[in-house]
Amino acid sequence: MKPNYRRCISCRQLALREEFWRIVRVFPSGTVQLDEGIGRSAYICPQTNCLQAAQKKNRLGRSLHATVPETLYQTLWQRLAKSNNQNQILV
Repeated sequence: MKPNYRRCISCRQLALREEFWRIVRVFPSGTVQLDEGIGRSAYICPQTNCLQAAQKKNRLGRSLHATVPETLYQTLWQRLAKSNNQNQILV
């Protein structure tokens, strides 16, 4: 089976779909949420610099053609902090 590649909206890196976080504008309601749902999707690297640039320059909002709620960014920052803590424990 052919691998699924996606591109980060912030750094433009091409990688496997599993390496990114998926943000979805759900159809037809237009709500923006993480990971699940059918609709327009954007992918972002789980890295600090990508998340900072995406939030500062509204890259998620432009990519999804929707307003991204601040709570979604807070959730992404919490998820990033958890993954950084787990990486430090493993090392």
